[in-house]
Amino acid sequence: MRHLLLCLLLTLSAATLAHPWRVIGDEQFAPYSFSQNPDGTPQGLDVELVDAVLREAGVEYRLRLYPWERVKQMLGRGEVEMAFQFAGTPERKAQYNLVGPIRSGITVFMASHKAVLEDWQQLSDLSPYVIGQVRGYAYQSQFDQADLQRDTRAQNPRQLVSMLLAGRIDLIVGDRAQLMHFVHEQHAEQQVRILPQPLAQIPRYVAFAKGDEQRAQRFAAALQRLQSAGTLDAIFQRWGLAID
Repeated sequence: MRHLLLCLLLTLSAATLAHPWRVIGDEQFAPYSFSQNPDGTPQGLDVELVDAVLREAGVEYRLRLYPWERVKQMLGRGEVEMAFQFAGTPERKAQYNLVGPIRSGITVFMASHKAVLEDWQQLSDLSPYVIGQVRGYAYQSQFDQADLQRDTRAQNPRQLVSMLLAGRIDLIVGDRAQLMHFVHEQHAEQQVRILPQPLAQIPRYVAFAKGDEQRAQRFAAALQRLQSAGTLDAIFQRWGLAID
């Protein structure tokens, strides 16, 4: 009886893993994940990285992009098997089974060219200023917990850049390549500047539900093989971004 039960559990586990993985990411995280074609096809550096790893792992999957708050909710409710791209903060590691990183990004502060602040050395230097950030995003643990003036009305980084350009906030925080992508989109390079001191280099991970070790290990093994072979380098080069 015990042997029969074990065989049944193994069969059910194999059948579950054989189903296409439901994979989701942030729809407003250009140049890492976004969709701009009429058919809504996901695009971006992270989309291509995830695709390469899942192909290496031999996983059949379906990938869709959603607003970030919905991404977190769907993963939390068990409606999907995998989501990306999560910052590797202690808070996120406590919530999810993080695998990676698949890459790293530089988180910076961006100001209007009219701003008085030239740079910062400690977080208290930012106290006089209203800092715009995307609702629901995690940036860096000390910054996230600091007693600072924050504006969290932006639902995505594009809105954040627009708010800065409109003079509605003093500073914004975010991934350097991402913020500059939206600045270029609005032809506003001469209207902003990035403060010299970065906030952090943030590793970015894919996330599985706590306890989903089989899928996590399968993805991790495939990622390691591709990283060791340098296979992912061409994807970074195609997007014109450094391999961090």
